[in-house]
Amino acid sequence: MYLKSENLLGQVSLLSGLVEYQPGAVVSRTLIDKSAGTVTLFAFDNGQGLSEHTTPFDALVYILDGEAEITISGQPLRVKKEEMLIMPANQPHALKAVKRFKMMLVMIKSV
Repeated sequence: MYLKSENLLGQVSLLSGLVEYQPGAVVSRTLIDKSAGTVTLFAFDNGQGLSEHTTPFDALVYILDGEAEITISGQPLRVKKEEMLIMPANQPHALKAVKRFKMMLVMIKSV
């Protein structure tokens, strides 16, 4: 499920309040979408996830709430509220909600 973002420029916002949990779903909300990179919020209900994939750029994940298992190149890592992880470019990774969780994904696209 994708939520269209209203203009947040110049507004003070609580990150965890900008995306809501939906039963049995993964919800995403793009905050910034530029050619140089993106900032996207996600809310994963318990047991939900993203299957293994790769991206051509490093991606920073910051957990706002809950707990995720993020697997990078076959190595599972637990990431909890207020922790971050940088997923390296071109390495397969997957995400799964150990407990429902919200995260911010920051991807800077550069060569």
